[in-house]
Amino acid sequence: MTAWIFVFFGGGLGSICRYYLARHFNYTGQEYIIFPYGTLIANILSCFILGFLIQKQISNHLTENLRLLLATGFCGGFSTFSTFSYEIYIYLQKDQLWQGLGYVSLSLITGVIALIAGIRLCQIIF
Repeated sequence: MTAWIFVFFGGGLGSICRYYLARHFNYTGQEYIIFPYGTLIANILSCFILGFLIQKQISNHLTENLRLLLATGFCGGFSTFSTFSYEIYIYLQKDQLWQGLGYVSLSLITGVIALIAGIRLCQIIF
């Protein structure tokens, strides 16, 4: 019963953080900017945080409630595959295939690197 409360609050906090980044980096007034920096930043940070938390869990330094709050809730609410997919769709609608492919490649590569960096940092600290 209490598990969903941790996921709920973590997800809400993550969603608020993602909203802040999107409002400040993805839009200028009513227009969508050329590159969705806010979404990219949110997804990379979420991968880094998740990598750190995974390593903490592996080394038994993360309680179940913290895992639910931060990994499942916060990272789940902070990262966004649906917005990422929509932004790729926008590139395709504007006939900007290469920009869209570049965004996909950059997002995937930096996401995996951030996840590994989070794991390694946690290994160094703990």
